[in-house]
Amino acid sequence: MLYKELTDEILHAFYQVHYKLGFGFLEKVYKNALFLELNEIGLKCETEKPINVYYKEKVVGVFTLI
Repeated sequence: MLYKELTDEILHAFYQVHYKLGFGFLEKVYKNALFLELNEIGLKCETEKPINVYYKEKVVGVFTLI
């Protein structure tokens, strides 16, 4: 598999967050914790990055997943 090692690192970080926080928090709490965990293991990542939306090769809006 092409990205098996990277996938394994991300899943390990996810399970660390789940183990430490448990359940019951809002999604944003888990997102912030996972962001910290990924950075701690040396993976560069970004959150809530805006993405241009195109229609007929023209930008018609910007999408941000919050």
